[in-house]
Amino acid sequence: MIGLGTVINVAAVLVGSTLGLLLGHRLPQQTRDVVTDGLGLVTLLVAALNAAAVLDAGLAAQVGDSAPVLIVLGAVLIGGIVGSLVRVEDRLRALGAVLQRRFGGRPRAAGGHLPGDADTAERRERFVQGFLTASLLFVVGPLTILGSLSDGLGLGIDQLALKSVLDGFASVAFAASLGVGVMASALTVAVVQGGLTLVGFLLGDVLPDAHVSALTATGGLLLVGVAIRLLRLRDVPVGDLLPALLVAPLLVEVVARAG
Repeated sequence: MIGLGTVINVAAVLVGSTLGLLLGHRLPQQTRDVVTDGLGLVTLLVAALNAAAVLDAGLAAQVGDSAPVLIVLGAVLIGGIVGSLVRVEDRLRALGAVLQRRFGGRPRAAGGHLPGDADTAERRERFVQGFLTASLLFVVGPLTILGSLSDGLGLGIDQLALKSVLDGFASVAFAASLGVGVMASALTVAVVQGGLTLVGFLLGDVLPDAHVSALTATGGLLLVGVAIRLLRLRDVPVGDLLPALLVAPLLVEVVARAG
């Protein structure tokens, strides 16, 4: 059944988020902060492993030994410019705010009175942060691209099954520390992976290995940005950098043809 991998992944995020929400309020804030820091460090490790794809021999053979790093650099710069001009990060934040208003509800203070604007704004920001962070982590990476395309081609859901397990455990920790916004990221997973599965079904082909390596390395750098956000070092606008994932394979094709 084509699309089953995405269905399993969405279910894993929803179940994991529910468990995290049930557990989260029982944990002190310091414990939640430690969990978030741990997730940031693990994300940094995954990012480093992905970024190492820039050293892939197949990519170097396709574009030359000195070009891979320049391709990733060009992809990040061009993708960042495009993403900032179309305001990808702002649009993701706006979507998160809409979902918060729709599903997060307005909290009530003791005695049934609505809290002040500051409390509401803080809760909304926490929802948006959870939605953005989880969405970016769950959809940025080679397993998302390759697994969804393989699912669409009818080659099996092994990669998405593995990703579902990883995302399920991650969503428990994320929801415990970042709240209900993490659950809303299941919508992002459904749209992105469902769309890529459809692309694989329609095109009937996958990206060449060199293109995948460039995309993986670029995705690794974006995950570094996610890790920096989780570690509360800097609010890197990773959403604005997402177009780099499309630019990287295109640059490989351009350089390969020019050579």
